[in-house]
Amino acid sequence: MSDQLQMVRDIEREVAYTRRMIGRTALRDSVMHAIRDVPREAFVPETERRFAYDNGPLPIGCGQTISQPYIVALMTDLLELEADAVVLEVGTGSGYQAAVLSRVAKRVYTVEIIETLAMRAAETLTHLGYDNVSCRCVDGFHGWPEHAPYDAIMVTAAALEIPPPLIDQLKPGGRLVIPIGHPFDYQQLILVEKSLSGEVSERTILGVAFVPLTRSGQA
Repeated sequence: MSDQLQMVRDIEREVAYTRRMIGRTALRDSVMHAIRDVPREAFVPETERRFAYDNGPLPIGCGQTISQPYIVALMTDLLELEADAVVLEVGTGSGYQAAVLSRVAKRVYTVEIIETLAMRAAETLTHLGYDNVSCRCVDGFHGWPEHAPYDAIMVTAAALEIPPPLIDQLKPGGRLVIPIGHPFDYQQLILVEKSLSGEVSERTILGVAFVPLTRSGQA
């Protein structure tokens, strides 16, 4: 069995184990196809590549990590993306999550506050041919208003609150997934839904562990 296929099997087992919390017994075919399609080893440092398909996070430099494959797949699935969706990702990191999103959605806009990571991710995504992903180095708390509203928004770092600008940039009928909690403490993955009338509701999915959302002046 290939390492990538083993990773897929590990994700399927995690889904089965957490099915009551996440409210699903399987992830969408489009999501799992994207997970199988994107070469995770291309998004991690060379020293970590032997661990690329392990079902766990890995360091990518600058105090940041590439998320556990199960969490990448779950967060993508929770957005319930259609093929014509336009997505905002806050926290580009390695670019892996953006690459996965790009295989499910029509267009991905991703922002990263750490310039070294933003440049490296943009180069990797371009080199691998992910031409429906646009990267920008900015404070993700403020999103990317020029391309709003978005069908879905994903935040890949833990915040103490849901950034109000992201709620504003979410299209009515859209979904936002974000980890909420204190740095290096208990955090919860939150699914935010905006109704067609603009009302916002939240649902807790499960406990997670993410690096903190970096703000201007902290990068």
